Amino acid sequence: MAAFAALLTQILHLALLLVLAPLLVGVVRWLKARLLGRRGASPLQPWRDMRKLLLKRPIIAESASVVTLAAPYVAVAATVVAALLVPSFTRGMALAPVADLLVLAGCLALARGALALAGMDAGTPFGGLGAAREMAFAALAEPALLLVALCCAILAGSSNIDAIAAVFAEGALGIRVSLALALAALVAVALAENARIPVDNPATHLELTMVHEAMILEASGRHLALWEYQAALALTLWLSLLAAIFVPFGMAPAASGPIGWLVGLAAYAAKIGALALLLAVFESAIAKMRVFRVPEFLGAALLLGLLGALFLFVSTGLL
Repeated sequence: MAAFAALLTQILHLALLLVLAPLLVGVVRWLKARLLGRRGASPLQPWRDMRKLLLKRPIIAESASVVTLAAPYVAVAATVVAALLVPSFTRGMALAPVADLLVLAGCLALARGALALAGMDAGTPFGGLGAAREMAFAALAEPALLLVALCCAILAGSSNIDAIAAVFAEGALGIRVSLALALAALVAVALAENARIPVDNPATHLELTMVHEAMILEASGRHLALWEYQAALALTLWLSLLAAIFVPFGMAPAASGPIGWLVGLAAYAAKIGALALLLAVFESAIAKMRVFRVPEFLGAALLLGLLGALFLFVSTGLL
């Protein structure tokens, strides 16, 4: 019975994230429009745009190879696998034993690599420029993510996301400076990984400042729909990860039954809604930084993760 409940919650979790991803992007856009005094498009607009794009045949550049054809499917598949590992409304799902932060980082790196290869494959200057910037930023973002995983592993005794959420939900660790540093580092990495302000502006098409958009300039039709969906799913995944690790309260065990799942779903919706609002407020209040300042931003995130790990080594007597 427990195995059936774990499998069922895993399926429900996947369905929830797949449906929620474009809606979350629409909600963030709508909130930003309202904060700027505009009416804004419906939160369902991303779903409508993707449905329209899925019905159109992609136009492939003459210089493109099979990489352009396969990259969007590889990126979406890797992101879906990563999304399966991050708990949302419940813990103890079927894939919980393999829901490791290192596995998650590997899946996200695979999706990023597919995106960069797609940007370079067409041979356009802007695609190569965006891919180079993406890989340069990843060289700082990935170590910062690994340091956050190290901080969580020291405190929880495991890098498994479910185990970390369970330990943090108990509250026995209390408030720690190292956790605050890890949170700041993870937020910075999340902003960079999702091409959000101040690292990148998802609404711009100014070629000299683009990162993510530069790599998908040649995409069209259903390929563009897949890239847009992958970006929306990645944003949902990162917000879910922040909620699972640093706000793990309200998550029900998989064996708690439908009532517990509904309570966990309500708590998850509240947390994701609050994070979406914070993201909209943050992006409305701050400007995009210069591209050459992004390494400094991610370097600060790396430093914060390193300080958090050092504080933990000192406080726990591991040094």
